[in-house]
Amino acid sequence: MMPAGFDAWSRAALAKVEQALDLWVPADAPGGLGEAMRYGVLDGGKRLRPLLVLAACEAVGGDAVTALRAAVAVELIHAYSLVHDDMPCMDNDVLRRGKPTVHVRHGEALAMLAGDAMQALAFEVLTSGEEVDLSTQARLCGLLARAAGHAGMAGGQAIDLASVGKPLAEETLREMHRRKTGALLKVSVVMGAACGAAGPQAASALEAYGDAVGLAFQVVDDVLDVTQSSAVLGKTAGKDQQQNKPTYVSLLGLEGARAYAHALQRRAHAALAGSGLTETSALSILADMVVRRES
Repeated sequence: MMPAGFDAWSRAALAKVEQALDLWVPADAPGGLGEAMRYGVLDGGKRLRPLLVLAACEAVGGDAVTALRAAVAVELIHAYSLVHDDMPCMDNDVLRRGKPTVHVRHGEALAMLAGDAMQALAFEVLTSGEEVDLSTQARLCGLLARAAGHAGMAGGQAIDLASVGKPLAEETLREMHRRKTGALLKVSVVMGAACGAAGPQAASALEAYGDAVGLAFQVVDDVLDVTQSSAVLGKTAGKDQQQNKPTYVSLLGLEGARAYAHALQRRAHAALAGSGLTETSALSILADMVVRRES
């Protein structure tokens, strides 16, 4: 798939994801909850995780209907995590995706409930489709729960909060980001593959690809935090340094962090090359986009 072909593919994929989110995130949830949920997830974001789900599904010749549900579920988990991370008790941020954060717009209590509801909705989406067999529903739920919970995203955020102002070795920093950011990106790839019948070689390669892309995303995030403005990022720039958080830039230096991101990019491409799969162009381009992005 050449870039022009990828552009057409990604536009079509994103349109399906947006349409599904608009359909499945309720506007009529009581007490303003629906409005807060939709504010937190619609009309913003790169939708990288859904694209990884759909690209991995295509790579293994999987079921597109199942993959769309998986893509929406992953994005709902991601959106809920941002809503909670931005709250005063966590990162205390006021800007996300170029607009006021959910707790600024709707208040802290409703923001907390909106995140809770989006997390629950993710698993409802995975289990409410009669077209998806029960064994696949269970597998997808298990994969997503592990990636979002103590062994993944929530655990990584806990390490992050406990590490403010403390020097971290590279191994510890890598483990924190493997959980906090990498787990959800990796599981996007693994869930996409689970929508088809990936053999052992392909499954192992896609996991390695997901590991590399997930860590590369965070390394680039650390670089952008010190090189881009809030206007470009759509969120407050320089927060990590202001809060004295350990990052790849603070550990490796700016050029060292950039070099590491490119090494991870090469690792992702090598994993795809060894997968035995032929339809990996979208995954390859997505890996490049992760490293080359400017916001």
